Amino acid sequence: MEPVYTQGVWLAELLQSNTRDYESFWLLATHIGDPKAAFLLVFPPVFYLHRRTGIAVLWVAAVSEWLNLVFKWVLFGERPYWWIGQSGLFVKNSPSVQQFQSTCETGPGSPSGHAMVTAAVWWVVVSALASFLRSRSGSRILAAVPYVFYVLLLGAVGLSRVFILAHFPHQVIAGILTGTMLGVILNRTVPDCRPLLFFLCISMALLFGAVLMHAGLKMVGIDLAWSIALAKRWCSKSKWVRMDTNPFSSLSRDAGALLGLGLAQFWKPGGWSLPWVPKTLCMALSSMALYHVSRFPLPAAPALLFYSLFFLKFVIVPQVVMVLVPGLVHLLTAKPKRD
Repeated sequence: MEPVYTQGVWLAELLQSNTRDYESFWLLATHIGDPKAAFLLVFPPVFYLHRRTGIAVLWVAAVSEWLNLVFKWVLFGERPYWWIGQSGLFVKNSPSVQQFQSTCETGPGSPSGHAMVTAAVWWVVVSALASFLRSRSGSRILAAVPYVFYVLLLGAVGLSRVFILAHFPHQVIAGILTGTMLGVILNRTVPDCRPLLFFLCISMALLFGAVLMHAGLKMVGIDLAWSIALAKRWCSKSKWVRMDTNPFSSLSRDAGALLGLGLAQFWKPGGWSLPWVPKTLCMALSSMALYHVSRFPLPAAPALLFYSLFFLKFVIVPQVVMVLVPGLVHLLTAKPKRD
């Protein structure tokens, strides 16, 4: 793999040197492609626009990110920012590259989680939008516009990951192809109106399945913490190495979000029926609420406490979007019944 990695490093250097003026754009693209953005930024507005598609976004985001975690544990995969120093191949001819705050992720690099989850989640969104446009206008050209946006988005997210030295190009391509396939497949099996027991079982299966896999690999001598040690060693600034980029954080987010989805449908089956104006208010209030939920600080130690609270944080996300905010808006905007 050395030739592939080496070419990837030189490509990243070329991309950084030729597009340095667009640094803010690349950083925005990598932020949009962050898997947690699917839960906090994409899910709420899509849910208020179309309930089934919103649930599909949460479902696809959780399952695709969990599978990405499993793939990374099996495939390993270096990251450019640590491989440049770790390989020892660039002692005399060091590439002129720069790290960023979003660079220092702690999990293995293959395939790209940003590319994989973005491809899966946005396939759900653009395919639903294309179907809507086709049914309303009858125009194939208009229906193709969302897919053009899809390709451009994946291109921007993929290049941004190479630009910031978080991934090699082949890892991004693998993520895009895998994510697109998962988006197509998982979009056909959306668990809308399933019982709470279904979501509880799925959530616990994801959680304990990954934990057992981790324990099994550790027993046979495979140290899955190898990437965390490299991240801490080669990241330019130690504060850029954060626990919320740890693989177990992704696991906690996915299991928590699916349990939260089940609880939200259990508390209010079918959801709240609201006109468009109250739905717009719901979007604004949900965005504000989730911003504060995501920014709420969690203790970094002990690790079990952090992961438990991180799990609960994402259990709350569907409750806010599907139950609490719509319920509050319904209460405030409902017209009183006349006798």
